[in-house]
Amino acid sequence: MRYKSLIINFIFFISCSSEKDESENSSDQEMLNNTKYDISTILNKFDTRDGFSYSVDNNNITFNTDNLPNHTSPYWPNSNDLYEEYNGSNSNFRINPNKIEEQNISITVPMNPSESINKLATSLGAIGIARNGVVFYNQYAGPNNQPLTNEINSFDQWLGHPTGQSAYHYHIEPLYLTQQYGQDSFLGLLADGFPVYGPLENGENITNNDLDSFHGHSHATEDFPDGIYHYHVTSEDPYINGNGFYGTPGNISN
Repeated sequence: MRYKSLIINFIFFISCSSEKDESENSSDQEMLNNTKYDISTILNKFDTRDGFSYSVDNNNITFNTDNLPNHTSPYWPNSNDLYEEYNGSNSNFRINPNKIEEQNISITVPMNPSESINKLATSLGAIGIARNGVVFYNQYAGPNNQPLTNEINSFDQWLGHPTGQSAYHYHIEPLYLTQQYGQDSFLGLLADGFPVYGPLENGENITNNDLDSFHGHSHATEDFPDGIYHYHVTSEDPYINGNGFYGTPGNISN
């Protein structure tokens, strides 16, 4: 009887511990979902200029950009002062036939981003805005989820390139920004309003295993000491974003 009583007590203890863990996890998730993030504090880190600006209207921020990079590239017309032949580290580099041209892109993001119940997949084209006014693209080279395997060889020395419509963009780590501001720095926002950070965090390289399926995680950052969900660029597919937006994306027009 004593042995039976010990077993019952043990099962009761495990059950209570499990219920407590589930309750704590539920409370943590509820607290996360009820957290009101405010990304207005990060706006001063955007390198606005003629052709790249933002405006705040109620609870939304709208970025308008000509999408012209503020750095050199072999994709500038030869007459442009920023034209520079490829001098990166990719021995397989092959230039694509397109040139950088001015665009007219508008991206509206929520001032107070929050997790979306129904996660939306990213589409081809702009999915966010880097702090220098260049747009982010997802991890695909084209329709039907074509991988970037071959397209990567057309990325310039700063790891960007233009489309057939002459729209310059980054699919992977924007080297110009991480070299200028640091590999742990704020790089921009995705269209759901959540920030994108570099591949380094607390002195350690972030890998895909450190992130969820949307390519992010939640904790305090230098810019958001109270914590925020944020994405990281990594050196492996999906690079910037995983299975879609963690939050609800705003309007994107280009």
